[in-house]
Amino acid sequence: MIRTRPGPASLTLFGAIDVVLVIVFVLIGRASHNEGILGTLNTLWPFVAGLAVGWVATRAWRDPLSIAWIGVGVWVSTVIVGMLLRVLSGQGVQTSFVVVATIVLGVFLLGWRWIAVIVLRRRARAHTPAA
Repeated sequence: MIRTRPGPASLTLFGAIDVVLVIVFVLIGRASHNEGILGTLNTLWPFVAGLAVGWVATRAWRDPLSIAWIGVGVWVSTVIVGMLLRVLSGQGVQTSFVVVATIVLGVFLLGWRWIAVIVLRRRARAHTPAA
């Protein structure tokens, strides 16, 4: 695993990737509903809040590309806190939605980290002189 402390620009990028992917998840799900921007924002805010809780709880800024601890923690928090906030705000949490949200957010939030780690490892190997 690559263990370098990312700078502010990288942290902003990594956080933005997480937020954009949560937005994409909501937009994909909302595509079949015609409730406009307010319906989308109503669906979005619990998951963005869950994502923020995950970043704080795992201290994701320390190693945002870590899949095992940070990635899984951010993913689980996004789903669990997001669903709890949906319940508290009177939104639906049907079993099928929970399953789909868990799978899609897992693929999104873990997938981009996995791809980033592979790319960074390949770059590091390419810049390492042969022995």
